[in-house]
Amino acid sequence: MNSTYDILNIFIPSVILLITIAVHTVLSLLKNNINYYKISKWISFSGLILSLISVFDVQFEPIYFAFSDAIVSNTYTIFIQSVILVSAIICVLLTKKIIASRRNNAFTFHIIFLSAVLASMILVSVNDYLTMFISMELLSIACFFLISFNKGYISKEASLKYIFTNIIASSVFLLGVSYLYGITSSVNFSEINEFYMQHTAEWMYTISILFIASGLLFKLAVFPFANWILDIYEGSSTSVAAFLSVIPKVAVLGLLCRLLVFNFSYSFEFPLILLIFASITAIWSNLIAIRQRNIKRLLAASSSANASYMLFAASLVSVYNISTVIFYLITYVLMNLGVFSAVILLENSAFSNKLYEFKNFAYTNPLFCFAFLVSLLGLAGIPLTSGFIAKIYLLSAIAKSGLIFMPFLLVLVIAMVIAMFYYVRIAKLMFEKDETKDEKFVIYKTESASIILYLCAIFTIIIGIIPDKIIEICKIIAYNI
Repeated sequence: MNSTYDILNIFIPSVILLITIAVHTVLSLLKNNINYYKISKWISFSGLILSLISVFDVQFEPIYFAFSDAIVSNTYTIFIQSVILVSAIICVLLTKKIIASRRNNAFTFHIIFLSAVLASMILVSVNDYLTMFISMELLSIACFFLISFNKGYISKEASLKYIFTNIIASSVFLLGVSYLYGITSSVNFSEINEFYMQHTAEWMYTISILFIASGLLFKLAVFPFANWILDIYEGSSTSVAAFLSVIPKVAVLGLLCRLLVFNFSYSFEFPLILLIFASITAIWSNLIAIRQRNIKRLLAASSSANASYMLFAASLVSVYNISTVIFYLITYVLMNLGVFSAVILLENSAFSNKLYEFKNFAYTNPLFCFAFLVSLLGLAGIPLTSGFIAKIYLLSAIAKSGLIFMPFLLVLVIAMVIAMFYYVRIAKLMFEKDETKDEKFVIYKTESASIILYLCAIFTIIIGIIPDKIIEICKIIAYNI
């Protein structure tokens, strides 16, 4: 049994989110004025800020367990939850357009949004497969409704594609859990870990954890579970696409790293299988991205590629490699949300999502162009950006893992070179003059999106120039996993 203090200590941030969801629920029933929708974003923003502040009051040393060891809290889980909350704060500030278009359902949108954030936070802290499945399904259902919240046939088609693919991934996940339970008579991570410390893992163990990992690889859009990602990003509103590109990936990668260190660490074959999946995804997603002429579809392929890069390092389990994943996650969140903020500004200024719209930007919108390019070229890994440091850190982690992994390192380098082509192509378009095209200017009527864009660009440069402190923190977090 766990004491009430331990349970409250772990769940203070989550309880604040639950209270915020309750406030939205009450207001959704009481609203009489059509302008009430304007406060929905700020209620969510306030709740997320309070939840983030409460994270720093949580006592996480020594390790705390709750609900019969179903939930765990330590330095690592608290840090990943903080990243999720910061990402959610940024994402909620980008929701103005979709809320304005569906103002009668503004509170409903934020109930679903915060439910997805809550599920992500719990997912990072789970310590058994039953709680893991429940939190994954809550996250999936919330994402389904967020995707379908946008008006139009494309959005409805995208949400159905997401839920059907998720059903298959969840079924395979449960099959793996049933196999593992049949072997160990437990679904608790700690008990399964103790079981394999005393018993030799057999081939059935590898099959079961491969099936379990399939449910996580779906959320990361790793091949062969990535067929949904292009249509879903295009069919979703841009703010929802920004959410999908960041928060589920942070939660799933955070959990996957813990599983690889403990429950998944007794199979020699499993890391190699993950490396093969990551290699195929890295090449496939970048080749797909080259063909895209829509910025949202391109960013969808890019998010899949970046997830595969992090999966490379996570598969080769060590403190150095896990710290690499954490550092890459931080830089990826900043750069990716910076790019999505730019896309939202463009949409609000009557630009389409077609790449040809970027012509003349360097001459008509120089400041916007510079901030956009910093985030974009950061994703490409250009020097003086945090993306460059993250990729160098990642490559060095794989290189230090042993000569046997050199072929995978070569695949990763090739994938990154391919990715650089389509990022630089966008940059080239911005400096390309088109006299036949009317001059259009970015209108900063969505102030929060412009502030986020410039802040993300600034931090991308700062971390790219002085990354040492962040890297040291990442190593400490990884050591305490």
